[in-house]
Amino acid sequence: MCIQKLPVSLFFVLSFFIFSCKSPEQQEHDATLRNFFADSSKGVKTGGIQIIPIQTPKGVFNVWTKRIGNNPKVKLLLLNGGPGATHEYFECMESFLPAEGIEIIYYDQLGCGNSQDPKDTSLWDLPRYVEEVEQVRKALNLTNENFYLLGHSWGGILAMEYALKYQQNLKGLIISNMMASAPEYGKYADEVLAKQMDPKVLDTIRALEAAKDFSNPKYMELLYPNFYMEHILRIPLEAWPETVNRSFAKMNQSLYVTMQGPSEFGVSGKLEKWDVKASLKNITVPTLVVGAKHDTMDPAHMEWMSKEVKNGTYLFCANGSHMSLYDDQQTYMNGLINFIQKVDK
Repeated sequence: MCIQKLPVSLFFVLSFFIFSCKSPEQQEHDATLRNFFADSSKGVKTGGIQIIPIQTPKGVFNVWTKRIGNNPKVKLLLLNGGPGATHEYFECMESFLPAEGIEIIYYDQLGCGNSQDPKDTSLWDLPRYVEEVEQVRKALNLTNENFYLLGHSWGGILAMEYALKYQQNLKGLIISNMMASAPEYGKYADEVLAKQMDPKVLDTIRALEAAKDFSNPKYMELLYPNFYMEHILRIPLEAWPETVNRSFAKMNQSLYVTMQGPSEFGVSGKLEKWDVKASLKNITVPTLVVGAKHDTMDPAHMEWMSKEVKNGTYLFCANGSHMSLYDDQQTYMNGLINFIQKVDK
C-alpha cells in the first residue's frame, strides 16, 4: 500500500497540533520533570556539584557534594561506608530514585573520593565526622521538612550518631547494613560468619592476621572467594559492578585502618568499643533499618534495632549481603522508595 507524502507545511502543522494537545496530566508531568532536573544555582553551572568548606580542629578543608534532581520536599543525603570508600557505589540509585522524584545528594566525607585528604589521622574521628555532616547539612539548606539521611555500613554508624545529636533536623533516617554495636558485630563475625568458612581457609586467614601480615597477597586471595563473595557482595568477582570496583579501588586505607582496623572479622580501630544500643530508644524520627540474610551484620540484630527506635520499620533483603543495594537490588530500592514516600505523605 502506498502512503502519499504530506506537504512539509502540513506536516509541521500536524506535529504542532499533536504536541500541543497533551492532556493536563501529561503537561503537569512534563512540568514536574523539568522542575526536578532544573538547576537553580547561580553563576556557571557545574552539574549540581557544590564544594563545601569544613571547619576542623586542624583548619578548613573542602568536601565534595553533587545533587541529582531537585525536590524541595525530599532530599536524600548519602553517607558512604568503609570508612574511606566513596560516594560512587551509590550511583546505582540513579536507576531508581530520580524516576520517583527523590533528590539524591552524593557526598564524599573528608579523606574520601573527591574531597580533600588532610592525611592527618587525628581527623579520623567519629564526633568530628558528626559535626562535618551538620556543616554539610547547613551548607545545602537541608531541614526537617526535606532532609533524609541514609548511612550504609560505616555510614550507618555516622547516621546513628548524627541522629542522636541532631535528629531535630531530620525528616527521615535510613540505617543500612550496620549494627548498633561494634563488639556485637565482632561477636557475630567470630561465632557465626567464621564458622561458615572452610576451617583450613579460616586457619590460614587467622594465622596471617596474627602475624599482622595483611599485605600478603594470600590474605585477599582467600578473603575474596571465601568471605567477600559470600557476605559483602554475592556476585561473581569478575562481574562486580564497575561502580563498586571504582569506589573500593579508591579506599583511603589510612582512614579505614584507623577507624575499622585491618581485619575484616570485627573492629579493632577507634570504633572497637562503639555501642549505641542503649541510646536507640532516643531516636524518634521515622527510621528504616535495612538488614540482609547473608550480611556481615546480624539481620536479627538489625530487626531488633527497628523495634528499639520509636518509629522504626524493618526491611529484610532475603537474597542480599552487605551490599544488598546490588545483590538484592529490587527489594532494597523498592523498600527505600516506599519508606520515603510514606514519610513524605
